[in-house]
Amino acid sequence: MIICLETATNLCSVALCDSAGVVSLRESNDQKSHASLLTVFIDEVLKENNLKPGNLDAIAVSKGPGSYTGLRIGVSVAKGIAYAASIPLIGIETMLSMFWGIKSFNNPSSGYENNTLFCPMLDARRMEVYYAIYNAEGKIIKNISAEIINEDTFSNIPELQKIVLFGDGALKCKETIKRTNIRFEDDFRISASHMYHPVYKAINDRLYENVAYFEPFYLKDFITSKPRKNVLGQ
Repeated sequence: MIICLETATNLCSVALCDSAGVVSLRESNDQKSHASLLTVFIDEVLKENNLKPGNLDAIAVSKGPGSYTGLRIGVSVAKGIAYAASIPLIGIETMLSMFWGIKSFNNPSSGYENNTLFCPMLDARRMEVYYAIYNAEGKIIKNISAEIINEDTFSNIPELQKIVLFGDGALKCKETIKRTNIRFEDDFRISASHMYHPVYKAINDRLYENVAYFEPFYLKDFITSKPRKNVLGQ
């Protein structure tokens, strides 16, 4: 059994998986719920299946990019459990998890051809997004980057090539990206359940993180904003 944590966005998601798939899932899309709900969800899915942390084969966490606060909370909890229970820690890139999510979201009626490209996108504020591009087999075509989207963003990809955009970053690009053969999957939602495939591949390949030194993949430097009021309320 492996427990998976997804906290890279507003969603707080915990999935318990075995070799056959997802066994239990807890999710909340409430704003700023990670600190209050993440450990509660972990406790619930473990108790539901009569497990303790030490019974797990590993713990996995979405390592970014994404929300600074969400990633810090998810990674801190994952490292704490891995250390205390002496189990392996697995970090999964958020974009890769999203790719496998859209693959499971897909069905024969979706109309994806074998040469379709998949572009997971996460909101990085204003018109900037985190995104990567994968082919249908999950091979990386464009590495993860943070970019400001404009009408020429995909100009280097032939117009005949179909691209599927999904994730909360894709929604704000609809009015900006002007090209044919582009499709937006508005109903796609990120989830810890999407981590199942890359997590078990990491287990098979023994790709574990160093619990002491593992850090989230922020991609961008953290920039603090100036508070509207000082501590005295003036």
